[in-house]
Amino acid sequence: MSERLAKLEQMLERSPTDPFLLYGIALEHKKAGDSARAIEFLDRTLAADAGYCYAYFQKGQVFESQGDTDAAKQAYRDGIDAARRKGDSHALSELEGQLQMLE
Repeated sequence: MSERLAKLEQMLERSPTDPFLLYGIALEHKKAGDSARAIEFLDRTLAADAGYCYAYFQKGQVFESQGDTDAAKQAYRDGIDAARRKGDSHALSELEGQLQMLE
């Protein structure tokens, strides 16, 4: 386990539903190649904050790296919906771009 991951998990013990910490842990797992844990923590991020648009983006990328194009497309679509609801035009643009590359 990386030092950064250990620190994030330690902070998460004090704030178990903090979407920023959950997202950071997800990215550490993604970087380490642990796709299952990355998805788990991205899902936890979205459960804590359904408007955390970049969690959808990262989730789609993890699914793409696993060759699961259908799940990636769904993650991007869900993110597009969240970005529209939130009014996040930058995230919307990035998510739409990723989805277009897969279709």
